[in-house]
Amino acid sequence: MNNKLGETGKFSLPIESNEPAEEIILSVYQALKAKGHNPIMQIVGYLVSGDPTYITSYNNARSLIRRLERDEILEELVRFYIQEHETA
Repeated sequence: MNNKLGETGKFSLPIESNEPAEEIILSVYQALKAKGHNPIMQIVGYLVSGDPTYITSYNNARSLIRRLERDEILEELVRFYIQEHETA
């Protein structure tokens, strides 16, 4: 008899998203803005701390942002900034 009750199991949710990071970031931004928060400061707080409570649950924003890894969000933000400010 194989009894695995004493063993520790690991469960993880898939983080992959079909939505592009850009769309998720903009949706989260709009939800924070709609609730009267400072969206930039709230997103920065989330990125620095990893604490999802910086993001409102309004319009499913907290669930949306957690579909992305924080480094993915930072990568998207840096990419956008560089593309917008790059001189040819």
